[in-house]
Amino acid sequence: MNRLILCADDFAFSTEDSLVIAELLRSGKLNATSCMTLRPNWMEDSVMLRSVPQTAQIGLHLTLTEEAPIHPNGFTQDGVMPGIDPLTRLASRGQLDPAEITREVEAQFDRFEAAIGRPPAFVDGHQHSHALPGVRPIVLAITRRRAPGAWVRTCEDRLVGLLGRPWRGKAIGSAYHSRGLTRAAEAAGLHCNRGFAGHYGFDGRFAEALPRFLDHGGAEHLVMCHPGAGKRAGDVIAAARRDEADVLRAVSVSDMAAQRGLAFAA
Repeated sequence: MNRLILCADDFAFSTEDSLVIAELLRSGKLNATSCMTLRPNWMEDSVMLRSVPQTAQIGLHLTLTEEAPIHPNGFTQDGVMPGIDPLTRLASRGQLDPAEITREVEAQFDRFEAAIGRPPAFVDGHQHSHALPGVRPIVLAITRRRAPGAWVRTCEDRLVGLLGRPWRGKAIGSAYHSRGLTRAAEAAGLHCNRGFAGHYGFDGRFAEALPRFLDHGGAEHLVMCHPGAGKRAGDVIAAARRDEADVLRAVSVSDMAAQRGLAFAA
């Protein structure tokens, strides 16, 4: 039976968001979360993860955009890393310093292990920045060395999945930027999820979107979501975080998954 991994991104985006994610993990509404270990509240927030089910997968949400880095670097402006579009342009032009990327990725791994006491169960990237040219090979090499049992997120999916769900434009775009990642991970002795969904407009329609994310599920079908409290200043998806949390509290994820032939272990 195909498996569903329902992952809340952005643990430690704020302490209030972390509280919501931890609550949803404890109540069996999620079975994975991805952690922003460069956030100043990460070490304190990580204590919340001690009380979540052992079946929950705790991963590293490598962050190279829109946050203050652990180490200063040449692509930071006014103490904050750029958005995904400027970072993508730098990466595509070969203008990211591999040594700086390596140092930041290593530091975020260090902080994960310092708090959790073990390597991450999986590795992904905020705004999928881990898949960018020049970043991808560094992430795969470090993951292979530091977390050889981890899987790596890819946004690649079968065509039936990409075309068979709403909001296909975003899904196709992310799949395009992730193209070849599964093959590269396997060449490095790692593996990736098989099936990916979670893109929508952050427009208050998560109740409609969630069941569709489970359509055409792959063997290890990963669905990203972003539930939270939505209280951090400047959070452009604050309302969507609150909406997603409310929807997840109200539904039976396991029943929804079973109706679509997916096993959900939480």
